[in-house]
Amino acid sequence: MSSLGPIPDLDSKVGKVARFARPGQRSLSGEGGRDIRRGTREVRGGPLPRPAPVLASPKGWTPQRLGRTVMTGLIADIGATNARFALTANGGWRDERIFPCDDFPDFVAAARAYLDATLTPSEPRPTRAAACLPGPVEGDQVSVTNRPTWSFSRGETAAALGLEAFTVVNDFVANALAVPHLPAASLVRLDETQAPYTPGAPVAVLGPGTGLGVAVLLPGGREALATEGGHVTLAATTRREAQVIAALAEAFGHVSAERAVSGPGLVNLAAAVRRLAGLPAVRRLAGLPAVPNEQPADVMTDGINGRCPVRAEAVSLFFAFLGTVAGNLVLSTGAWGGVWLMGGILPRCVEPLKASPFVRRLAGKGRFQDRLEAVPRVLVAHPYPAFVGLAGLVDQP
Repeated sequence: MSSLGPIPDLDSKVGKVARFARPGQRSLSGEGGRDIRRGTREVRGGPLPRPAPVLASPKGWTPQRLGRTVMTGLIADIGATNARFALTANGGWRDERIFPCDDFPDFVAAARAYLDATLTPSEPRPTRAAACLPGPVEGDQVSVTNRPTWSFSRGETAAALGLEAFTVVNDFVANALAVPHLPAASLVRLDETQAPYTPGAPVAVLGPGTGLGVAVLLPGGREALATEGGHVTLAATTRREAQVIAALAEAFGHVSAERAVSGPGLVNLAAAVRRLAGLPAVRRLAGLPAVPNEQPADVMTDGINGRCPVRAEAVSLFFAFLGTVAGNLVLSTGAWGGVWLMGGILPRCVEPLKASPFVRRLAGKGRFQDRLEAVPRVLVAHPYPAFVGLAGLVDQP
């Protein structure tokens, strides 16, 4: 792999237990070679021409053209940078569009703009909706991490949009609920010994992106438990890792898992390695030496290609810490049903991930090594797994 594009925003915090409405219904269908992202529109300003309705599908699957009467609800994946909207249809979705959050004062304004751009005046507006967002979801008032002006009251938002039902969950709850319904074409197996999904056991779902999202899909696949797993204390397994964590602690105090296992974490790790090597600081990053405008994609690309020994070590540490966190999560929650990796970083570096210390560190837990080696490991390459989860939530009673 010679290069990596910009790592997209993938906000990752926590929410509450959520229930998937239709466990037996797959979210996607069809075969072929169309890419979901070809149907994506970014909305800025006025209304767009209304495209033919499409049931969105991942790369390798052909979208189905649908009649407009199949629309059942509104779904929204709210991030710190963009909000993605779609209309649900037969367990999937259509008319996906992306709205930059900076262009709208709040969630209601963006949702109204989406509906105005997508539906004709004579078409009925959805009366049910489901949304996911980064941050805790508790009570009526919901805060959006890194986007405080978009915080909202669930009750007031439902009233403003004319909704009879409005479900809000954390973004990684939505991702976890997608696990039983993701098509095989969107999955990358990291092992060859087990079925990718075992309904009778919990599944650990992790995703390094802007932060580190963590959730657990409960047995049966209908409920997901949100966690604050990205904020657990990062643990060292080697003397070198202990040195790196000590360098990070000088800058941040508490060193959580997402200080290392995230996009910003890649930059943090490179800065810590430079400090330990005694390299001069070109710029200071939270008290650590860094290079000007260093980006996570730069660290990952140069580390994978071996162009920079500092970045190569940072990438190796990133994968090793990811394995440690994943193994700890399995042991802590009993997630013997599998470890599913999501987010904007990992699908771009599949072979380096397979060759990295990730699996060895996941299973390196002494007396439980054999059992951890048998845990299914899956990388999700679907571009919007949260939509798959939200499509089921929108019709829950």
